[in-house]
Amino acid sequence: MTNCPKLADLRRHIHSFAEMMKNLHGHLLTHWIKAAEGSGLTSLRGFAGNLRKDLDAATASLTLPYSSGMIEGHVNRIKYLKRQGYGRANFDLLRRRILLTP
Repeated sequence: MTNCPKLADLRRHIHSFAEMMKNLHGHLLTHWIKAAEGSGLTSLRGFAGNLRKDLDAATASLTLPYSSGMIEGHVNRIKYLKRQGYGRANFDLLRRRILLTP
């Protein structure tokens, strides 16, 4: 890490963001964004800029204990079943497969 200061800087920013996610410290997000935008890392500045575009939603996701993980899992399963029958199945068959597949 000492040979590449940019990599060390990136690691530090990623670690602090992961801590915010893990401990639900969304109130620190604006400080993190300012630090990331001030870094010399183009991709990190882009990520921080995109977070700034919808700061309220990003802060809520890092503050509130709610998760949409289970719903996303079901959506992923439904999309998988739909892709399996692409071009061959109508809506009735897709509905039946969704309801009967665990």
